[in-house]
Amino acid sequence: MATATLNQVSDVAKAVDLDLPDFRMSIRGLVITKDDLLYDETRSVYNGMIDRHPAVIVKCRDVADVITAVNFARLHNLLTAVRGGGHNGGGLGVCDDGMVIDLSMMKGIRMDSTSDTIRVEGGCTLGDIDHATQVFGKAVPTGILSTTGIGGLTLGGGLGHLSRKYGLTIDSLLEADVVLADGHLITASEKENSDLFWAIRGGGGNFGIVTSFLFTLHDAGTVYGGPMLWPIEDAEEIMRQYREFILNASNDHYCYFALLTVPPVAMFPAELHLKKMCGLLWCNVGDAEKSTKAAQRFRDLKKPAVDFCGPIPFNALQGMFDALYPKGLQWYWKADFVKDLTDEAIKLNVEYGHQLPTPHSTMHLYPINGACHDKQNNETAFSYRDANWAQVIVGVDPDPANKEKISSWAKAYWEALHPFSLGGAYINFMMEEGEARVEASYRDNYRQLARIKRKYDPDNFFKVNQNIKPVTVAEKELEH
Repeated sequence: MATATLNQVSDVAKAVDLDLPDFRMSIRGLVITKDDLLYDETRSVYNGMIDRHPAVIVKCRDVADVITAVNFARLHNLLTAVRGGGHNGGGLGVCDDGMVIDLSMMKGIRMDSTSDTIRVEGGCTLGDIDHATQVFGKAVPTGILSTTGIGGLTLGGGLGHLSRKYGLTIDSLLEADVVLADGHLITASEKENSDLFWAIRGGGGNFGIVTSFLFTLHDAGTVYGGPMLWPIEDAEEIMRQYREFILNASNDHYCYFALLTVPPVAMFPAELHLKKMCGLLWCNVGDAEKSTKAAQRFRDLKKPAVDFCGPIPFNALQGMFDALYPKGLQWYWKADFVKDLTDEAIKLNVEYGHQLPTPHSTMHLYPINGACHDKQNNETAFSYRDANWAQVIVGVDPDPANKEKISSWAKAYWEALHPFSLGGAYINFMMEEGEARVEASYRDNYRQLARIKRKYDPDNFFKVNQNIKPVTVAEKELEH
């Protein structure tokens, strides 16, 4: 780094230090710096592979705190990361030397039974929302693990157990309150700032900090769900049958395909511990008899070695595997959208399933057909409505010494399967992979997103994300 740049960093640090006492006084939440006992605990995120050291972490109590933090960061030219649940695969909820705006204390939830809607603050996890909705037999279509934050999940599109029935999470989003880079708070909906509303439905955290979301609620009290597992030797046959089933199934039926190693925990038979297997994780809603019949098709095909599928409260299904994937594990993510699961692709998946490098490592194929296909690619920023699956390959292990082992496996697996993909990936499943990869993940929507970015964040203040750079003046002129 050049001396001038070092001096600039030093000058900024001094200015921040001088202004911190007044800043602390203006925040109702917590302002945490490197000298605080809570610093190491607070800077950590879900992915233990990420080890970054921000200059200051602001745990916001309310919207006023968020606005104050944004204004302070902008005044001092601080690199700024935004964190809700901290689950982001690439660890984009934290940065080095800058500011982290942490929403995890903002957990307000208000249900409205008259309109069948729920408003949730940006620090809520899926578990927080499920707790509020389950007693009413309702749910918001969200993700897979209940420890995931609603903010990042929604802004990336949001896919999970209820996607085939009710669509992506963004398809149930009615409006959002957004703090912009200039510190203003605005509402985005179909009626207000509709261009911003289009952009935040899949465009990630590029456009502002969403402090609250308003969602439509859906019926999902007791579902027919749980895992079925078969030996890895049956994976090719199960995968072929799964392909045919899920492409033609009623929207009431949902199951994702997994390649996995059975964890050595009491819920699984001891003789299966650490065995490589394949599986389906079910979440069927609607008619119980039809739900049972759909799952029975696979029991009749091959008797599962594990069959925990049956009636279960939706929130219990959502939190079923939280304990197996606690915060702090090492994660390396690779992902793609898939339209056609060819026989050749199936064989390659099974080949790499046999090579699972550690007990936590896995591959999931999440179906995003059904109701997800009710919208066109250009109706929201999420541009892969023609995909049938979102595939994720994750190398996972508790031991940092295995970083290269899990990363190499995930990269090799992805490189083998990528030619069979649609080209882009679900941004919530991506590491930091560069501008070309981000553009591929938005396809024809990318240019419009860049124009909207220029309108709402022309200086790219919100850049610690799968970044969409604002279109430049020159580029804008060329378009005309």
